[in-house]
Amino acid sequence: MIDQLRQLEDVKAVAAARQTEITVAFDLAQRREQAAAGVPADEQGAGVGAQVALARRESPSRGGRLLGLARTLTGMPRTFAAFRSGRLSEWRTTLVVKETICLSPEDRAGVDEELAADTGTFDGAGDRTIVSAVKAAAYRRDPASVARRAAKAVGARTVSLRPAPDTMARLTALLPVAEGVAVFAALTREAGTLRSAGDGRSTGQAMADTLVERVTGAPGGISGVEVQLVMTDRTLLQADSEPARLTGYGIVPAQWARELATGDHSGTCTTTGGGMDRTGSRSRSRSRSGSGTTGTGISGAPGNPAGNRAGEETGDQPESAMAVWVRRLYTAPGTGDLIGMDSKARLFPAGLKRFLQTRDDTCRTPYCDAPIRHHDHINPWHHGGDTTASNGQGLCEACNHTKESPGWSSTPVPVPETAQLPDPKQFPDGQPETRQVARHTVKLRTPTGHTYHSTAPPLPGTAFTHASSPGKHAGAARAPARAPGKPPPPRPSVQVLGRVIKPAPPNSGHAD
Repeated sequence: MIDQLRQLEDVKAVAAARQTEITVAFDLAQRREQAAAGVPADEQGAGVGAQVALARRESPSRGGRLLGLARTLTGMPRTFAAFRSGRLSEWRTTLVVKETICLSPEDRAGVDEELAADTGTFDGAGDRTIVSAVKAAAYRRDPASVARRAAKAVGARTVSLRPAPDTMARLTALLPVAEGVAVFAALTREAGTLRSAGDGRSTGQAMADTLVERVTGAPGGISGVEVQLVMTDRTLLQADSEPARLTGYGIVPAQWARELATGDHSGTCTTTGGGMDRTGSRSRSRSRSGSGTTGTGISGAPGNPAGNRAGEETGDQPESAMAVWVRRLYTAPGTGDLIGMDSKARLFPAGLKRFLQTRDDTCRTPYCDAPIRHHDHINPWHHGGDTTASNGQGLCEACNHTKESPGWSSTPVPVPETAQLPDPKQFPDGQPETRQVARHTVKLRTPTGHTYHSTAPPLPGTAFTHASSPGKHAGAARAPARAPGKPPPPRPSVQVLGRVIKPAPPNSGHAD
């Protein structure tokens, strides 16, 4: 079996190398077609990476990197040969290319010849060993280019956020090494001071809490910012176990969502029954039966009819209560498609933008999960497309620009108001005459004529169905028949969008 594993690993490398060769040929063919169509030279090749990504079921950014890898490898024959033979995996081939990308084609070819990866130079070497060897060879060839690359890297400094398991997130800062070391040293020093004063938190916990407090200016970390939380009414009001969705993060447990929506987010850091709170001091157990609930804004107007601030408890008022707005968003029964509103304006108004972001969550291009940056007309407005929820979609900036390239088009797939859904037991894929799209779906067509379907993600309380291929749209499962006399279960039709905003004024019962 070990021999089979090794053989299959070689097959993977050979297949990936063949994909690289096809990518190069496809890029050249697309550029020829675009040149023949009169596309300016500096715009030729636009959209090729996105098509590669769709074909390989990767994100557009990943498709662009694969295209860059393929182009560069044409000038590194020995590395490419090692890739084809299985001596280098696709990932390690990428590492070699990445460390030589700053060099001229001639110097890159010289590094390729010096390392001679096809002779087994890197057999048994790990990633760090390979990167170190390539860096050293590149520096010997052109020290100035390597230095310019390091100077240019300062311009790439950024901060990013990625979901982590168990309602945690990874906040990452890419900084120049001096600033990065200084930040880490300051957090470490503050954590040491706190622990010396008797703080019960670990060093890592104190560092994390200090970072949050210094950036946000509030001990809890939420101050004057908007947090969008989507959940069913049953989860919010009836302690149902249906998970919620936190915009920018993903699925979160129902209990955690209720704590955030009611302002009692201390539950994420405090254990009940006299546990340790985030300051390390002993905390007493608190009952939730006295917690105030948030009001429901009618027709999108936020309010708090009860006059209680979120997080208010009987005899125990938090120091920094947060105001919470609740919007009621309705989904079609059975399909779970979010029902929208229309606008005659050229640009999407704020309410409709918020609606699209709630429905789509991330960029709607297949395999792309980048944050939404543009609110796009599926059928372009200048071609008669309406500014409506059904003709709108959320896209990242790169995908929106790609969609406007020659040969690309997209159309919304109509969703009937009342979907006639087949019996999943008799027709797992749905009958052709009754098969329906469960949620908002967009059909994307590339310059080569290939089509892809993008279905909006399911909202909490609805089943996950996906239209993954042309002509094959998954239908929502039919609810099981209930026993005679038994009341119908609550339908998953109401979604609640919570917005945590600025702390409410001391004497204010609601947010304006």
